[in-house]
Amino acid sequence: MDPSFFMLCLLNLLNIMLTCNALPKFSSVLIFGDSLSDTGNNNFISTIVKANHTPYGVSFPGGIPTGRFSDGKLMSDFLADALSLKQLVPPFLDPNLPPSELSTGVCFASAGSGYGDRTGATWNVIPVTKQYQKYFKKYKQRLVTIVGEKKVSHILKNSLVFSTAGSNDMFQFYTNPMPHKSMHQYQNAIISDIEKFIKSLYKEGCRNMAIAGIPLICVPPGVGAELGCSNDKNSDSNVYNSKLQALLTRLQPSLPGSKLVYADILTPLGELAASSIAHGLHPPNINCCGMGIPAVGPTCNISVPTCPNPQNYFMWDAIHPTQVVYRYVADYLIRTVLPQFNRTA
Repeated sequence: MDPSFFMLCLLNLLNIMLTCNALPKFSSVLIFGDSLSDTGNNNFISTIVKANHTPYGVSFPGGIPTGRFSDGKLMSDFLADALSLKQLVPPFLDPNLPPSELSTGVCFASAGSGYGDRTGATWNVIPVTKQYQKYFKKYKQRLVTIVGEKKVSHILKNSLVFSTAGSNDMFQFYTNPMPHKSMHQYQNAIISDIEKFIKSLYKEGCRNMAIAGIPLICVPPGVGAELGCSNDKNSDSNVYNSKLQALLTRLQPSLPGSKLVYADILTPLGELAASSIAHGLHPPNINCCGMGIPAVGPTCNISVPTCPNPQNYFMWDAIHPTQVVYRYVADYLIRTVLPQFNRTA
């Protein structure tokens, strides 16, 4: 064996071991947000924003569509697995959800939603406000009946909250601007909604929260006025992420015992997109489902062409990445975000 190759393998193994040892221990994982995290909640509400049909899920165990907007697993699934909590995070709205799943975490996210109630209202999805004001509280009540209040308090205190939202809020502004409100004012309103979200969960007993920023804003045809990522919209993403980081820094001292961490998903997505060919992936402008046709949700179906090898694509549909990309981003978060909590349950 080539000695240099052996040393490279050894260094990689050492890096993995150090990363795993640095990971904190959590009692459960609680997921909020949009289609980047929805593991199937939209299956159980009256909306056309669903991914519970083929070809969604072709890379999922068993090749079944679960409601995840990808060919397979999502970031939240990989994070929960890395934390040795569960391999798949179930949707809370599943009427057949086993009670045993509740204590180790569930997903409240709804594809198409945002922090603003106005976002996604046309599609009748679940805004983040309803996710935590209604469904999280229902979750907490159900958990109390199973393990008791004292145990619930311990679980929530030692849970990891992971939230991915904001992109749809930006889409909302681009496609249906609010009268007499600038992007700066609109972003501030969304940041205010995030502050309410964090404070509410803190009041309910949650202490550890990873709040994701937004990636580059890309508008497929039929959704907005243009195709691709524009410089202005990318600038908006950077400004939004800076405001989110400032919010978390400001809030931290006012919430004793909490740990608020910014989850950067823009950087890994941007890096992988820029080097997609080097990683053996088709560039982001070619989606697997639709093969370049802007298919997503109900239009990503058996009637449109779908690539036979999604593991070689960056984009699954016109908006959402493949499982390979979700794993790449999750690995980045495992290395950069989870160790920041630096705690034990």
